Amino acid sequence: MIRSETHNPPAEGEAHEIAPGVFWFQLPLPFKPDTVNVYAFRDGEGWTVVDTGIDTRRGRALWDRALQGPLAGAPVTRLIATHHHIDHIGLAGWFQAQGAELLTSRASWLTARMGILDVQERPTPQAIAFWRRAGMPEELVEERSHERPFNSADVCAPLPPGYHRLHEGRQIAFGERRWIVRLGNGHAPEHVTLWSLDDDLVIGGDQLLATISPNLGVYPTEPDADTVGDWLESCQRLAEFARPEQLILPGHKLPYRGLPTRLRQLADNQRAALDRVVEGLRDAPRSAVGCFPLLFRRNIAKPEFGLALAEAVGHINHLRAIGRVWQAGMSETGAALWGA
Repeated sequence: MIRSETHNPPAEGEAHEIAPGVFWFQLPLPFKPDTVNVYAFRDGEGWTVVDTGIDTRRGRALWDRALQGPLAGAPVTRLIATHHHIDHIGLAGWFQAQGAELLTSRASWLTARMGILDVQERPTPQAIAFWRRAGMPEELVEERSHERPFNSADVCAPLPPGYHRLHEGRQIAFGERRWIVRLGNGHAPEHVTLWSLDDDLVIGGDQLLATISPNLGVYPTEPDADTVGDWLESCQRLAEFARPEQLILPGHKLPYRGLPTRLRQLADNQRAALDRVVEGLRDAPRSAVGCFPLLFRRNIAKPEFGLALAEAVGHINHLRAIGRVWQAGMSETGAALWGA
């Protein structure tokens, strides 16, 4: 059973003490989901903050308000980033400039810093080829090929060299608790989750969400990645440490209890989507974009087309890896795929 801990998330700029010495904030995002959860843990000498939101004038103002309000009287000495996505690490460099140490996984730090430094004014040839292979309509390819793509640097503070690595099994102490690091994959490489050894708290980030499933997208930088396979492996492995009474602090939406059930749901949701794709491909070949109705069972609007394409490729890559679909060549609408 999944049970939300509260039905009243904190208002913008406010905080809830969700556990002793643990404050929960929600920061606004200009995309769905429209808020990100961040947490502050009181230490003797200061605060440890988990995740940051994106780097905007509004985001910095809200943090300034928090530092003068709920967090007043002690500095932020440590920042933990659960993974490299912009809504979780966007202000890491801003905190570091104020003296905080950054802790995250190696893949998270390397991927975040690469993304911030790699600014593109137009889509790369690799990106355009990736879109065509996946079956993006040619008129949309033409339109996007002349547009400036989104760059991480647009909403991320510069990330200085240097961080402290969190690896599988490492134990650290903050918030008057001892924690052990467990890494997940699929949504992001080496996604950090932290499991308290002293009470029932688990910091889940986007690896352990309650009411939404994280995107398992594949992108032109690694077009053959098996994100769905990585995700299913992570769900199975993390289930060994899950207990119903644990309070999960997720990256979005509400904290909750009932993690064993939720991990089964997350894995089952992906397996059901995979089965729908295979069944649909037995009737006629489709491209990855042609699998949208099978995967999502709703219309995909233009603003979410890119994320949907990435997730569709992720599912196709996994089905190819386990031999459930095969490619029959290229057509005018992309790579033609059949169900085995």
